[in-house]
Amino acid sequence: MATTAVTLTDVVAALPLPSVAINAEERITVLNVPAEDLLGKGLVGRHFVTALRQPGLVEAVERCLAGDGPSQARFTSVGGEHGTTYDVSLRPVGDHGIVLLSFNDVTEMAQAGQMRRDFVANVSHELRTPLTALIGFIETLQGPARDDTAARERFLGIMAQEAERMNRLVGELLSLSRVEAEERVRPEAPIDLRDVLRGTLRNLAPLADDSNVTLAPTLGDAPALVLGDADQLVQVFTNLIENAIKYGGRDNRVEISVKSTAHDPAMRGPAVHISVRDHGPGIDAIHLPRLTERFYRVDSHRSRALGGTGLGLAIVKHIMNRHRGRLKVTSTPGQGAEFRVILPIKTNSA
Repeated sequence: MATTAVTLTDVVAALPLPSVAINAEERITVLNVPAEDLLGKGLVGRHFVTALRQPGLVEAVERCLAGDGPSQARFTSVGGEHGTTYDVSLRPVGDHGIVLLSFNDVTEMAQAGQMRRDFVANVSHELRTPLTALIGFIETLQGPARDDTAARERFLGIMAQEAERMNRLVGELLSLSRVEAEERVRPEAPIDLRDVLRGTLRNLAPLADDSNVTLAPTLGDAPALVLGDADQLVQVFTNLIENAIKYGGRDNRVEISVKSTAHDPAMRGPAVHISVRDHGPGIDAIHLPRLTERFYRVDSHRSRALGGTGLGLAIVKHIMNRHRGRLKVTSTPGQGAEFRVILPIKTNSA
């Protein structure tokens, strides 16, 4: 039976990852199509440094060629919004002085790791401020203000506010964790959004009265049926309407409307639009793309003063993802802001 010799070129070409072979003369001898897409064409015969210009990877290749055995390095490709990050595995091929490099795309893992680090840093920062305040007031009450009744009452009031702020933050973090855990589980219970909105408006009426804000709902007569999680949808509309009351300003008006459409391009079918509009100072366009980021605030001082945690809209985004919905924000500075929730309508075939 005839046998066919398999060459290094055949092996590298068959590999699914971008792969490059470098010989003892430090020249690129073989690279497959994915590697050409990553590094460029016409590299065979050229010194490897012309293609792999990043110091960490160059040093790893040199060590491997010098006989130090397998190695690992990181390679970043510039392109797109954030670039692409690769873990590069370097392995000697037999005793021929050849080193094989394989590039594994780990961009999502790298971004997830950065997000975790940012998240921990943000949570630490958010908790440090009230904790520092509490510690300072406790030390003052134990010392100079021990017998000062007026100071004690004032400090205890501030301490209660700071403790409540931490409690809200912890509650929002737990809520965000639950929402993320359920994000891939599609809800199946039919819900009339008008009932959700009526309950939410009843709950927020005292807050609106305190700010002399008029809540103006236009819910329509026809049912607005969706497949949803009632508690999570209450959370969505509570967040949006509460924000409109707080940030729209006193002595103002918040309009809540429900409108169905036979075909929505984003939903690729029938959908219901729930609009929450205020008439406050509005939001500059530069902030709109980042509003649903965790801990992102348009005005940090004002947000904290109003009890905001910076997590509310991030929770809304995850709930929308679970419900296969969308959140759209439009605003013109000085003319208020509109937060529009778009959800697919439950049909008889759903």
